[in-house]
Amino acid sequence: MRKIPSVLLAAAIAAVSLSACSAEADKAKLVIWADEVRGEVLKPYAKQFGEDNGIEVSVEVHAEELQEDFITASEQGKGPDILVAAHDWIGNLVQNKAIDPVQLSSEQKKALDPTALEAVTYDGDVYGNPYAVENLALIRNTKLAPEQPKTIEDLTATGKKLKKDGKTDDILSIEVSDVGNPYHAYPFYASAGGYLFGQDDKGQYDPGDLGLSKPEAVDAFAKLAKLGEDGVMKTSMSADNSIPKFVEGKTPYLVSGPWALSQVKKAKLDYEVTEIPGFKGGKKATPFVGVQAFYVASKGDNKTHAQEFVTNYAATEKLNKDLFEADPRMPALTDVRAEVSADNKDIAGFEKAGEGGTILPAIPAMSAVWDPFGKAQAAVLKGEDPEKAVKSAAKTITEAIG
Repeated sequence: MRKIPSVLLAAAIAAVSLSACSAEADKAKLVIWADEVRGEVLKPYAKQFGEDNGIEVSVEVHAEELQEDFITASEQGKGPDILVAAHDWIGNLVQNKAIDPVQLSSEQKKALDPTALEAVTYDGDVYGNPYAVENLALIRNTKLAPEQPKTIEDLTATGKKLKKDGKTDDILSIEVSDVGNPYHAYPFYASAGGYLFGQDDKGQYDPGDLGLSKPEAVDAFAKLAKLGEDGVMKTSMSADNSIPKFVEGKTPYLVSGPWALSQVKKAKLDYEVTEIPGFKGGKKATPFVGVQAFYVASKGDNKTHAQEFVTNYAATEKLNKDLFEADPRMPALTDVRAEVSADNKDIAGFEKAGEGGTILPAIPAMSAVWDPFGKAQAAVLKGEDPEKAVKSAAKTITEAIG
């Protein structure tokens, strides 16, 4: 479940082998690191790849996809040959010379969602083979709120009435917490005219053009502050209670990703997945777009077989379908996505919500943004002056970037 971008994950924990025994893992000629869900899906493919190529393959599970663990292990010569992880690590991994470009053919590139391909492209090179795309959307309890809100003001009005009538406890379930949550706040920040980084003439994010240092950011945070005044965004709403409150019928709306659907479906709610509404007269509330991909480790022991697995085995429609069944994020292969979305209104809803979305910046400078942005968000929701909060955040980020 991706509740917060991977760059904020805690330090690494020990890996647990999914191979038959540790002795077999020690002898493995090709090592793949993945999380538990994807690791289970990959096991039969790894076994088949090993049989086809006359080598042993080990799939090792990590409780989280932890880039610090990967970088450290790679530097010590103990890392894997293949990594399955989010695209926003790429800048840091490239900076640390931890991954190699992957050799996708022109046909393979054409088969991919262009946004997914763009996300794994860094300084002109393709560094991963993407298999899934994810973004936030609005999940609405259609019994409580039959009509899709056109604006955040519409959502607020409906939510306030439901709360006044005693039908709900809160207006919106959205992760915030005492330290803020830039990932979930971004669609509203973007709708209000804010941005994170500008782009250079090659379309690459420019760390020298920080959006938080611009007047538009102050205006955007003023609108976030108004959402706080209206009770739409609350620091008491966090990863621990945002989804539970929605599935319990205590809020009519939820801003979340496809990872929330299993709980929503289990609750047997009548719901619909639609676009996140923006501010009246503002821009579209575009969420961040994240991509999950396969990577080839620069310092792996078996780079030839790693390239073969990542470029060919990881690109099959069957594996993409199996990964989707295990974890319903939008497939990066357009034909597979069309197939699964034809009978899946949820995927169609998330896809619509992500149109025009902002690719989550993969540049190393992004790591300096999360904490100050989040704290500024939490501060204005608690009543701090938006200009003061934004200027403080911009100063901290600028100093960190250098």
